[in-house]
Amino acid sequence: MDEHLIVLLPVAGVWLAAGFLADRLPRLDRARTLHRRTGWVLALTLTGLGLTAGLLAAGLQSAGTGTVDRAAAGLALAAPSALIVAVCTVRRVRRLRTGAGALATAPHAPAPHGLRAAAAHPLVGLPLQGTGLATVPGVLSASGLDIFAGPGTTGAAVTVGALGVAAIGVRHALRHSRLAERALPQQQPASSRVAGPLHV
Repeated sequence: MDEHLIVLLPVAGVWLAAGFLADRLPRLDRARTLHRRTGWVLALTLTGLGLTAGLLAAGLQSAGTGTVDRAAAGLALAAPSALIVAVCTVRRVRRLRTGAGALATAPHAPAPHGLRAAAAHPLVGLPLQGTGLATVPGVLSASGLDIFAGPGTTGAAVTVGALGVAAIGVRHALRHSRLAERALPQQQPASSRVAGPLHV
């Protein structure tokens, strides 16, 4: 096993775990559970950002073909989405955790649809899952399976990756929209509001 694969595996594992947990946040219907899981997502996200930034910085400072340089090259594809995570996702997860924490004093307090809609926002799950997926090519390349070996293979891999990210984004957007609609106050029909006072 190559040394830079040993370096890349924990980074990819952290990002994939963060994306998996973030994807399940909107399904949680208890505020205490949502508060705890957002804490896990936040911890994994900050760990992933720290590991990624550390490897990329070490790769920039070390000019050569050593273990750190090859590991940093394997994370080059994940760097843009990790930047989106740092700018957008971390702030949203912190706000979500704070909101869930305000309701988490009661063990069985339900998680409001508004909080679940915030957890389903595409800028929460999509950047995390996109970063996790972007680490996979580097891991595969380090393990000896280079998906970018030929021009035809490169085009197919990029197309599959783009379609996968687009499908994940659409899924998050639809789920966020559905939960946001549930969070809206229910409007009583106008006919029943007019006829209501007439009933004795």
